[in-house]
Amino acid sequence: MSLDDRVPPPTTGGERETLRAYLDYHRATLARKCEGLTDDDLRRHSMPPSTLTLLGLVRHLAEVERTWFRRVFEDNALPLVWSDRMDFQAAYDASTSTRAEAFAMWDAETAHSRRVEAAAASLDTTGFQPRWGQRVSLRMAMVHVLLEYARHNGHADLLREGVDGVVGA
Repeated sequence: MSLDDRVPPPTTGGERETLRAYLDYHRATLARKCEGLTDDDLRRHSMPPSTLTLLGLVRHLAEVERTWFRRVFEDNALPLVWSDRMDFQAAYDASTSTRAEAFAMWDAETAHSRRVEAAAASLDTTGFQPRWGQRVSLRMAMVHVLLEYARHNGHADLLREGVDGVVGA
């Protein structure tokens, strides 16, 4: 792995800046977990009996970004990235995916998410979460997505170790 160039979250600061920084740190952590691996490595089921893969996590987190920022705050009818049937599990199937495809979509969705967050007047801005049938605040969405990354980066730790023995971020 290359020198760790992730920007650590601040130890002081406002709530919004802190949430933004932690979210970006976890995004960078996922990218780092996949660094230097081939498409085959990224698709490898390295922790049987689990079928989870690093590439599947990247695809899933692109879907998470789209769902919690674009669908909630801009367009409730926006289709999912990898399913036209609203199958949230479809993203995990990376069997025919490539790094280029998955990372291009993930990068695009994180860019949209950053734009949506930056445009919001405050963390109290609300959008409609269609799966729950209720309004949610930007604060809640950011915390939810941050927790998704934190949980899945733990999975990525184990998956990466199973691929090539590399541990740590």
